[in-house]
Amino acid sequence: MNSEILGVDNVLFAVGDFKQARDFYSNRVGLEMKFEFEQIGLIGFRLGAEEPGLLVRVQDVPEKAPDPASARLWVEVADARASGARLIEAGLEPIAEVREINSGWVIEFADPWGNVVGLTDYVKQPERGRRRP
Repeated sequence: MNSEILGVDNVLFAVGDFKQARDFYSNRVGLEMKFEFEQIGLIGFRLGAEEPGLLVRVQDVPEKAPDPASARLWVEVADARASGARLIEAGLEPIAEVREINSGWVIEFADPWGNVVGLTDYVKQPERGRRRP
């Protein structure tokens, strides 16, 4: 690659059903929708205050369990344990129990098509995390 990478533009997940994906990511995970184009099967969700977002696009994808080797999208939150507990209380099943990592904690959830979203924090290394106002 000859060009300098300026940052992440978007992360894309393939999903099998438009309305089910919109419900999962909006109502269950709690992501804010940026846009939706039902006619082409595309929904954009905000991932914090930065421009990069999560795009989900309807394709012929069957529902499945997450693959342990699949790629993951991890988003930074202030407290992964508390945020994960709220999602569990809302009825989402984590892939595994919250676990400690070098910088803090992480917990992962999968959508009905096996795409994995993790919540991670920097409570043990706050100097590496995003600055909060």
